[in-house]
Amino acid sequence: MTTSSKERLARNEALFREINEHIRDAAAAHGSDGHLYQFLCECADTECLERVELTLSEYERVRADGRRFVVSSGHRDPDLETVVAAEPGHEVVEKRGEAGHAAARLDPRAA
Repeated sequence: MTTSSKERLARNEALFREINEHIRDAAAAHGSDGHLYQFLCECADTECLERVELTLSEYERVRADGRRFVVSSGHRDPDLETVVAAEPGHEVVEKRGEAGHAAARLDPRAA
């Protein structure tokens, strides 16, 4: 996979992460009560519409590292990602190499 392809995939995933940040902001306004919220799968497939259910604290654990994303089970890219946690229905993946650097650079919390 070329560097530009990896960058495009990272940008797709970063877009889903940005949307999930807005979902988190809206959910946080209601408090952190352990409620399950539906976040978008952050895989590279721009047509993916799957949802991942997480509490706000689970979501925050994913966001603690700019190279990490939450994806529906089976949506990871084994060429670019390593599964760092797996739960029923979803996985937390960490980008490696160039994709990891791009993901960290595009992290809205890194500003």
